[in-house]
Amino acid sequence: MTATMPTLSPVATVDFDDMVALRMEALRPSLERLGRFDPVRARERLAAGFKPEHMQHINLDGQRIGFITLRPDDGAGLHALHLDHLYIRPACQGQGIGAWALNWAKEQAAGQGCDITLSALKHSASNRFYLRHGFVQVGESEFDLDYRWSLTQGALE
Repeated sequence: MTATMPTLSPVATVDFDDMVALRMEALRPSLERLGRFDPVRARERLAAGFKPEHMQHINLDGQRIGFITLRPDDGAGLHALHLDHLYIRPACQGQGIGAWALNWAKEQAAGQGCDITLSALKHSASNRFYLRHGFVQVGESEFDLDYRWSLTQGALE
């Protein structure tokens, strides 16, 4: 973990363009490996699920270095929260900040007595990250792997 602790702050509608740029910066290497990097599509995907009330900026030393989106899961009667986005600027990765944000999400889920679901791009380093943090793969689609974290699997990490 870095010397200073990260903090969270609310997202506003006016933050959209900066968040698109951060998302592209974080995802570009994985998408290029799959031959699927498309800035227009990246913008459209974030816009489709842009709900500031469920989003938080991740800040470090007064700088926005990432964001996390945790929303109620709309899936077939699931009692879960869905982690839509967890992006950290590449220059800030590997410092424990993603783990810190993921633990925040787990605390939110635990407080509501529910699980967390998410999908991660195949061939992305994020898959190892989620597995290390107690997520279990529960499905697969053409481009993504689906995961679930359950409070009943054990204590928060």
